[in-house]
This record gives sequence, C-alpha cells and structure tokens, in this order.
Amino acid sequence: MRGVLKGALGGVHRRVRHRVDAAREAATTRGDDSGMTAIEFVLLTPVLFFMIFATVQFGLYFFADHVAQAAAQAGARKARATADAQPGAWRGEARDVVDSYIRQLGPQLVLSPDVKMVQPEQNTVGVEITARIPTVFPGLDLTVHAQSMGPVERFVQEGGN
Repeated sequence: MRGVLKGALGGVHRRVRHRVDAAREAATTRGDDSGMTAIEFVLLTPVLFFMIFATVQFGLYFFADHVAQAAAQAGARKARATADAQPGAWRGEARDVVDSYIRQLGPQLVLSPDVKMVQPEQNTVGVEITARIPTVFPGLDLTVHAQSMGPVERFVQEGGN
C-alpha cells in the first residue's frame, strides 16, 4: 500500500515541479515583452480619438439637421397660414420665422443658411434650407438640407365654395 501511495505522490510531485519550472521560465522570458503595453497604447490611441471625434461629428450633424428641419417646418406653417391673406407678404414673414428658429436653436450650429421660399404650384407654398455645419475634422465640409411644403390654408364659409 505504501508503495502505491508513494508512486502516486511521486507522479504528482513531478507534475507540480514541471509546472513550477514552466512558470519560472515564462517569468524570465516575460521581461522581453516589457514595452509591449506602451507600443499598444501608442498604436490604439489615435483610433480611440478618431472614434470619439466621429461620434461628436455624428451628433453635430444630426442636431443641425433637426434644427434646419424644425426651422423649415415653422417657416412653412407661417407661409401656409398667411399666403392666402397676404399674397406677397408671406415670403418675408416666413423668412422671419425661419431666422428666429435658427437663432434660438442653433446659431453656431447652422452656419450661413440659404433659405428659399418656394411655390411650386398655385396653392402650395414651402421653405427650403441649405446650410453648412461645423466640423471637428479639418477639411471636411458637411451641409444639411431641409424642406417643408404644404397647401395654402383657405378659410371658406359653411355652404360656400
């Protein structure tokens, strides 16, 4: 019985000794990889910064798009409401509403807006806005375009034409 137990313990001892020796050998060769973390940091930092700036640019673009769309819709609402009552004055009033929206929501976000009042048909009016947006990447030129149109509101008396 003692012989069997001694043989089993000897096998375990050899396996443990082998693993300890392998760990010691790995510890001595690990000194060669001491600069690897710094190299990985240097290589991955620009990728991380690019991803952060791309996320910021994505947010700027979509917020500017929403501001331009809101301004176009507000201008078109004003144009639809006043085009029948004031045939020539609706353009100026709609433009004032668009400018007011852009000033309130994003004056530094919607840069040099080009606002056009459109009347594709006799009873339809609308607003088109094209504007540049600020970018975080040098040399990148992004623009947003928003358009809103609708029929002119006409109030008729009941039973009338």
